[in-house]
Amino acid sequence: MAKKRKYISQKNEHKLKEIGKLILRFINENSTKVYNYKQIADGIDYKNPRQRELVIQALHRLQAAERIKEAEKGKYVLNLNIKGTLTGIIDFNQSGNAYVKVEGLEDDIFIHSKNVKDALQGDKVLIVTYTYKGKKLEGSVLEVLERTRTEFVGTLQIVPHKDFGFVVCDKKTINTDIFVPKPKFGGAEDGNKVIVKMTEWRPGDKNPEGEIIQVLGAPGEHETEIHSILAEYGLPYEFPEEVERDADKIDRSINEEEVAKRWDMRGITTFTIDPKDAKDFDDALSIRKLDNGNWEIGVHIADVSHYVVPGTILDDEAYQRATSVYLVDRVVPMLPEVLSNDVCSLRPHEDKFTFSAVFELNDKAEIKKQWFGRTVIHSDRRFTYEEAQERIEGKDGDFKEEILILDQLAKIMRQKRIKDGAITFDRSEVRFNLDENNEPVGVYFKISKDSNHLIEEFMLLANKKVSEFVSLNKRGEISQNTFIYRVHDDPDPAKLESLRDFVSTFGYKMDLANTKKVAESLNKLLHDVKGKGEENMIETLAMRSMSKAVYSTEPIGHYGLGFDYYSHFTSPIRRYPDLIAHRLLQHYLDGGKSPNKADLEEKAKHCSYMERLAADAERDSIKFMQVKFMEKHLGETFNGVISGVAEFGFWVEIPENGAEGLIKLRDLTDDSYSYDAKTHAVYGNRHGKKYQLGDQVQIKVVKANLIQKQLDFKIVD
Repeated sequence: MAKKRKYISQKNEHKLKEIGKLILRFINENSTKVYNYKQIADGIDYKNPRQRELVIQALHRLQAAERIKEAEKGKYVLNLNIKGTLTGIIDFNQSGNAYVKVEGLEDDIFIHSKNVKDALQGDKVLIVTYTYKGKKLEGSVLEVLERTRTEFVGTLQIVPHKDFGFVVCDKKTINTDIFVPKPKFGGAEDGNKVIVKMTEWRPGDKNPEGEIIQVLGAPGEHETEIHSILAEYGLPYEFPEEVERDADKIDRSINEEEVAKRWDMRGITTFTIDPKDAKDFDDALSIRKLDNGNWEIGVHIADVSHYVVPGTILDDEAYQRATSVYLVDRVVPMLPEVLSNDVCSLRPHEDKFTFSAVFELNDKAEIKKQWFGRTVIHSDRRFTYEEAQERIEGKDGDFKEEILILDQLAKIMRQKRIKDGAITFDRSEVRFNLDENNEPVGVYFKISKDSNHLIEEFMLLANKKVSEFVSLNKRGEISQNTFIYRVHDDPDPAKLESLRDFVSTFGYKMDLANTKKVAESLNKLLHDVKGKGEENMIETLAMRSMSKAVYSTEPIGHYGLGFDYYSHFTSPIRRYPDLIAHRLLQHYLDGGKSPNKADLEEKAKHCSYMERLAADAERDSIKFMQVKFMEKHLGETFNGVISGVAEFGFWVEIPENGAEGLIKLRDLTDDSYSYDAKTHAVYGNRHGKKYQLGDQVQIKVVKANLIQKQLDFKIVD
């Protein structure tokens, strides 16, 4: 008699798949260990006999599918050699397609939008790879191993006559809307901008389900959009009450007992030079002439580490934030205002505790002596960059002689730095004039002048010398002391070659023989394109060929500055890595042993991550303000420069105000256009008309979308 076929219900099939996912996630968390079925069942909280039976069935299925293997009888590990599977971070583009970045692989793996499954931007995913049509390696998402986030910003759209709605996310890289049942609207009304928390995404469902946890307000309104930007990146805009209370309790007195432990420099000429709208002054310079004719220059940095102590809630909050965030209309500080704008701010005519790097320099800006330690100073004057610049350009005024000497020394140091291989990117930054309602009434560009370079050079000197002091012993040998560095890796050779080939079409040459030649070539290129039509394009491409600077415990050097050792030391009010550097420097000055590197590396990674988020938020706030400014210019015509090219269109920047808008290829009706990545251009298929990065075009402003922070332009013939 034939055996009766075992029937597995669809429900049971689904259950075993879900248990399989839990098992893989559990084993993946510590892939070097082996587990028996009981340990796995306990690990996923399946503890009764019926549940354990299901775990055994799921394990057999995973083993048959070669997802796990038996390391020894009855003990399982992940099968990392399963053919064609890889783990990486998924990154979506605006078309809904994605790329997965896999550690150790040079090229990212393309995932078509129909194969992304339930993955969202930034998730850690398991993918299977295959060669599509015998050409390029592609992949499909098998499962999401780790969600990068579960909270999103979007607009609630209630479905008419139904008891549910959808939150349409702001970011185009979030490739799905989130379903929200009416009981979970959280008081939100149709059209409100909200923060939605994703609660589950059941297999087979088109959309994840969520609940609204905060109503931000009406889309397009200034406060709503600024708070949306912060919420989008998970950046707080208020301090918890207990943190504010902790800050208020700080002893702000300049007591004699503490002064006695420091070098008292209150009698030496000292001043700050900062932007006109600055409120936190975290660095000051002192200067005096020594009897031997040399100059004693003090770089004095707010001694935040004296007030913010490890293990306190104030320090925990500062670490979590890791950086101040500079939006167009406000600063979201790393430290509560009582510290950032008062206690630690080096305001004029007030005694302040500082951590200082003091240098004895001769007239050739050569260092004869250096000293690092805690000081107390008294700033005589607060200069804006503009006021200091006036002194440099010949206008009489107080402290003119001191500023001229500092300027002269800074120019010598800058010249030497460039000669030694530093790259001189000097791009102007867009700024807005705002009225009392934070409406943009004008746009201007922040351009670095001699006064900016003066401060920059002395800050670079302090950062470099502090880093060298910790990293090298008196004989110049590596000390093995753990420290936090600001590192900038060498440029990607492939990107440099592509830059060289591209600029050669404009008649520029680059020598890529070695690091020094590359730096010289880049500096010459940036100098030669100044004022030319292709300046913007070539500067942009040169910037893209560079690596990103990050924090690390590995001193691989800073390519862009041409330094072997470099750290951030000069802004502890607004950057947590500087605070770490202060604490470590004092630890070594006190004769302390080198601390655990792994702990510090984790902190360095966190600070790098938060810095990236802050930079993205800052960029979004500028885009928002540019769109707001351009709303008043709908229908107007401007001259622009093509600033970016993609498969679906190209971007045009208006040089006079920095606003950037998109021209979609589908809106170019004179021809059908194809994209060529190598030449950064699109070409008309019939008439051969070309739009290339750097080309000048005339455009009309046709649409300003405040919510998407996007401008749409149209080519004017």
